[in-house]
Amino acid sequence: MHVKNIAVIGSGVMGSGIAALCANAGCKVLLLDIVPKGAENRNALAEKAVEKQLASGSFTHPQNAGRITCGNMEDHLPRLAEADWIIEAVLEKLDIKQNVYRRVDGARKPGSVVSSNTSTIPIHELAEGLSESFGKDLMIAHFFNPPRHMRLLEVVAGEGTRRDAYEAIKHFADERLGKEVVECKDTPGFIANRIGVFWMVAGLQEALRLGITVEQADAAMGKAAGMPKTGIFGLYDLIGIDLIPLIADEMLAAGLPQDDAFRLAWNQPELLQKMIADGYTGRKGKGGFYRMVKKDGQKAKEVLDLKTGQYRPEEKPALASAKARNLRELVAADDIGGRYAWAVLSQTLLYAASLIPEISDDIVSVDAAMKNGYSWKMGPFEMIDAIGADAFAARLKKEGKELPPLLQTAESRSFYADGKYLTREGSYSALPHAHGHLWLADVKRGAKPVLSNPSASLWDMGDGIACLELTAKMSTVDEDVLAMVQQAVARVPKDFQGLVIGNDSEVFSAGANLHRFLDYARGGQWQALDHMIAAGQAMVTSLRYAPFPAVASLSGLALGGGCEIALHMAAVQAHMETRIGLVEAHVGVIPAWGGSSEMLRRYPDDVLALFALIMQAKTSSSAEEASDMRILRSGDGISMNRARVLADAKRRCLGLVKDYRPPVAAPVAAGGEAAKRAMLQRLDSIEGLAPHDKEVGRVLAQVLSGGVGKGTVTEQSLLDLEREGFVELMRTPQTQARIEHMLNTGKPLKN
Repeated sequence: MHVKNIAVIGSGVMGSGIAALCANAGCKVLLLDIVPKGAENRNALAEKAVEKQLASGSFTHPQNAGRITCGNMEDHLPRLAEADWIIEAVLEKLDIKQNVYRRVDGARKPGSVVSSNTSTIPIHELAEGLSESFGKDLMIAHFFNPPRHMRLLEVVAGEGTRRDAYEAIKHFADERLGKEVVECKDTPGFIANRIGVFWMVAGLQEALRLGITVEQADAAMGKAAGMPKTGIFGLYDLIGIDLIPLIADEMLAAGLPQDDAFRLAWNQPELLQKMIADGYTGRKGKGGFYRMVKKDGQKAKEVLDLKTGQYRPEEKPALASAKARNLRELVAADDIGGRYAWAVLSQTLLYAASLIPEISDDIVSVDAAMKNGYSWKMGPFEMIDAIGADAFAARLKKEGKELPPLLQTAESRSFYADGKYLTREGSYSALPHAHGHLWLADVKRGAKPVLSNPSASLWDMGDGIACLELTAKMSTVDEDVLAMVQQAVARVPKDFQGLVIGNDSEVFSAGANLHRFLDYARGGQWQALDHMIAAGQAMVTSLRYAPFPAVASLSGLALGGGCEIALHMAAVQAHMETRIGLVEAHVGVIPAWGGSSEMLRRYPDDVLALFALIMQAKTSSSAEEASDMRILRSGDGISMNRARVLADAKRRCLGLVKDYRPPVAAPVAAGGEAAKRAMLQRLDSIEGLAPHDKEVGRVLAQVLSGGVGKGTVTEQSLLDLEREGFVELMRTPQTQARIEHMLNTGKPLKN
């Protein structure tokens, strides 16, 4: 089965978001909804929904919206015959869904797959009373909001679902939609919502019981817990406070066992009922547990006092537990934050362990669902390992809690060890890997690096390909990285055929180590600074002209020097969500590791556009936008799934090996003084520039003009101009202030 055409029925937030996701994958999409009463435009609901998705950034490129055809269920139902996959995303009411299915069944082509985006209704209920042929083509494919960014897709097959169709949708969702596909059993809430909503309910109940404030609770349930930075109460506000009771009630109605801990825990507090009744449903309403207000013309954040139900100014919590270095320290902390974290997490993790094998036969699926559906850094069983299975079980026993069989099995052991996971039977089994997925952690497990230093390592990926991994914080580039690249360039021709630069992080590289630059400048070590810039230029040049193909595997952020590394590679394989750009102007300098000169090659016809691009320090919002910016070339590849980027990069590198010829140094066209004058004039029309940007622009114009009369210049002369201009700007107090501010706050200084 090959999926080319997709139909989505229901243009609400989820339906239109799914339509945008499928359009991003290159599919033609038909988006249908009901005809509004009395509307002149019978397609108004679908059309307005697409407009909202455009405004909210759901498309990886605005032009992708053109792949969506909007229609309605009265006039365009026959067009369902064109669809290979029909996705139902209507209201979470069984009678409405089944009515849609009956209409769909009469219009669809034989063999097309129909899936429901239900979050709670079991598939056996969805299929009840429908034709046998429809039941064979029916499955559940539950997306999470927003579909573009949330990686989880929960899939459920019914007893009669065709296995070939089910597998085809799983493969398509993995490869083309970029999803972490998790198979679930046909149980209420499936996996992620069954555990995630329980966690949120426990978070609210325990906060009320312990008397902890909203700020304290969210601080405790933060970095050390590996939870979303919103915390629990911020997450309530984000997804909608009224949504949790709806999901909870739907799961109860769907047949949770009478003795299920969720059923015993769910008791909607009066505070929550009043908030919903009064319209305080979170960010979409008047406010939630947090709200923004204006006081004396200034925006201020207020927080709900859980005891009084009144808003008050937000306070920064002083909790020792919030500074815990890891989960074990957090739950052991003896302040209210530690007690709260333990109370919530112990219940949640105990509940997750009790649900094996009801919701899943293995712990890997459960952990994957929570990490990709609720943005937890660790899944429940990884958390238990982080606390220590023995310590976790012992504390539960001390509190008089009964341990489920799986937790008893894990005592004196761990759930994960050496690339294996603990099964229900008590044995260890190899972690499953989908075909085409590759993580560097898999390469490194049980292996030793070919080369290594404190900031980088070279690994053997197999098949004659080496992988260079940057290991410093944010994968920044320092002297150790510069040295490792040169060592790798010398080593690869001896033992390998090609090189991939990449890692498992969502940060390819945040660029040069700014601390080093600032230290050199504050210490007046101008020669050392000049040497580091020259070494960076030598690094990218050695990659560009290496006698083997070098491929960048971009799985996320690539800024400044990280972008410059990618610019000089033989090829780039980028995740669709790659954010990449030359952002040096934010810290008062210019791209000086060949970024300015290489981009000049890519903008031979429009240096003013390039000048504005660098001055605005623009970062792409996707790999498609990076192509528009000419950072990615037409021959570079884009992977929809992060889990596939490294494997795709390796495959691309292997494809270049045979008869590979490195590029030959060639002169670069430059506009000279005329171009320089035009760029300086352009400075006045670029929005958002601060006073010091004028100086940065003057230096950048000197580089991009080639520093000479109109004609061609050598690559080396452009590199020299970059280096001289960079050092010149580093001498200014304004640039040093920008760098210091960025290091301290993570935000650019407009001075």
